Amino acid sequence: MADRLTQIEAFVAVAQKGSLTAAAAGEGVAPAMIGRRIDALEARLGVKLMLRTTRRISLTHEGSAFLEDCNRMLADLANAEASVSAGGVKASGLIRITAPGGFGRRHVAPLVPRFMALHPEVRISLNLSDRVIDMVNESYDCAVRVGDLPDSSLISVRLADNRRRCVAAPAYLARAGMPTHPNELMRHECLTLSSEASQSRGWAFTVDGEVAHLRPPGRLDCTDGQVLHAWCVAGLGLAWRSSWEVEGDLRSGRLVSVLDTFAAPPNGIYAVFAHAKHLPLRVRLWIDFLKHSYGAPSYWAAAAERQDGP
Repeated sequence: MADRLTQIEAFVAVAQKGSLTAAAAGEGVAPAMIGRRIDALEARLGVKLMLRTTRRISLTHEGSAFLEDCNRMLADLANAEASVSAGGVKASGLIRITAPGGFGRRHVAPLVPRFMALHPEVRISLNLSDRVIDMVNESYDCAVRVGDLPDSSLISVRLADNRRRCVAAPAYLARAGMPTHPNELMRHECLTLSSEASQSRGWAFTVDGEVAHLRPPGRLDCTDGQVLHAWCVAGLGLAWRSSWEVEGDLRSGRLVSVLDTFAAPPNGIYAVFAHAKHLPLRVRLWIDFLKHSYGAPSYWAAAAERQDGP
């Protein structure tokens, strides 16, 4: 078991740092030793996890999926060790947290008072911004991020699935017609995030078994998702929004979901942090609290009910 853990830690270190040399320097061993650990891990699993050349290291598809599982396992292991070693020690001190504006207002900020009631000696500073914060240089302990994560040295724990849906108001569909294929979006009014926002890959659909990203046209775009949501409810066009944002509108009939048969697989809602080792107890407890909250189906059902009002 110790050899397995060492191999996994070597794999994660190389994936995060981008080279055998950098990973070896962090462990205080020779690069060849890290290489042998990776080789042994791949031989044991019977699958190639990394493609290594003299210039760069890249993850295979299997390697990317395995990395996410490894990060979650190492974080859970660190949490288990912390819960034992901390004993009766109370969590205390400041947690600096960042989250996207819309999601943070609905699903991070309301949880903060509950967490602080459980841990009265903890202080929290919450930054809500759609800008991708540089956590290391700006000294944040934890970020909540929604959607596909860029490759980075940061560690992530998946908290929940995030499903995206193409939606429109009944008045718009009565006027413009119901699209039956993603290609038909080209003739519709589509409400899009502007190029300054983070939704850079476009709208995702599954077409002929493959995920396709489309950039539909439209006369209206905005950097703020809440404004797009309001425009959509007002019947100004189609929008591509997260289920957590529109579930209440769908239940009440203010919005209608379209092109569901072409829905892309969900991406994720993540807690992101810089280092798994020596993560303060207060940060571990916060991440566990988010995971427990978002992992309960009743949480999302209650959130949708809160949106049912006018």
